Amino acid sequence: MDKRQFIKSCALAATLVPLVSCANVIAAHSGRTASRLLPVALNPGDTVALVSPSKATDHKIDVQIAEEVMAALGLNVKTAPHLTARRGHLAGTDAERAGDINAMFADKDVRAIICLRGGSGAARLLPLLDYELIRNNPKILLGYSDITALHNAIHAQTGLVTFHGPNGTGSWNSFNADQFRRVFFERELMQYQNVIDAKDELAPRQNRTITITGGKVQGELIGGNLTVLTALAGSPYLPDFSGKILFIEDVEEAPYRVDRMLSTLKLMGALDKIAGFIFGECTDCSPGGGYGWLTMDQIFDDHIKPLNIPAYRGAMIGHIKQQFIVPVGGRVELDADAGTFRLLESVFQS
Repeated sequence: MDKRQFIKSCALAATLVPLVSCANVIAAHSGRTASRLLPVALNPGDTVALVSPSKATDHKIDVQIAEEVMAALGLNVKTAPHLTARRGHLAGTDAERAGDINAMFADKDVRAIICLRGGSGAARLLPLLDYELIRNNPKILLGYSDITALHNAIHAQTGLVTFHGPNGTGSWNSFNADQFRRVFFERELMQYQNVIDAKDELAPRQNRTITITGGKVQGELIGGNLTVLTALAGSPYLPDFSGKILFIEDVEEAPYRVDRMLSTLKLMGALDKIAGFIFGECTDCSPGGGYGWLTMDQIFDDHIKPLNIPAYRGAMIGHIKQQFIVPVGGRVELDADAGTFRLLESVFQS
């Protein structure tokens, strides 16, 4: 995942010619979130759409596998017109990718939208999405990593609850498939608790959680990939952080860059507004050489512990094989001592 390209691409988005009414952007309030809107429920036999908002897919078999996964889950699949398009590293032009998303929200036969993969480029689409159309056709949107840009923009602009979880080309092991069925088909009020397996160790090493500050708190979830989230700073596509529980994760970022991004959230006032904090996994986030570095423990002690809010790290969220499917905008209770959070109410229309 080349997030350096993503950051550069953010500046290009401002030069794009809007495909939808400027009122969609003018209506946005930076740092505010629309009233919460729930998506329609999903059932076996429904039709889901595959879209590709970010990086192009290099191999046709990846699309075939994503289609087979959805079919194995008992769903019919509709592919967006430009799913396999390419423009440079992107899955087609901005107009094509945004048009596919708008079209799938408008399509009455489609009940959910699954993002094929992440990478970079989703932020370029934010001025081109038809938020009034999305608001009038609330559907499940599933994806993670670069899809963080879509989750936050759509939630900020429409209030729609979307879902941070596996992309279509990701790993669909038994854990992730079980998460999908429980969240979407059974509409379970999920208890998000890491799966602990000691294997051949006297004490388990995998999926450990670490309490930063103990306590319990209730609030709505916002967040996603830290790099993508902070790149939205200063735009109308970032939800209000007030009273929210922030969850973040990242990949291939040295600790000093994590420190810098948390500093950005601090300087913009976001961290001082949140009520709780969950850090997932920072995959391949090893420090480089040089004159030393802050450890991740020190970074959390510097930025999160002084907030004196319930906070923990190690949740099964991020660029890992087994992932929680987390509702962005869902109301949860966080228990930082136990290293868990649980849904308090349904995130689907009744």
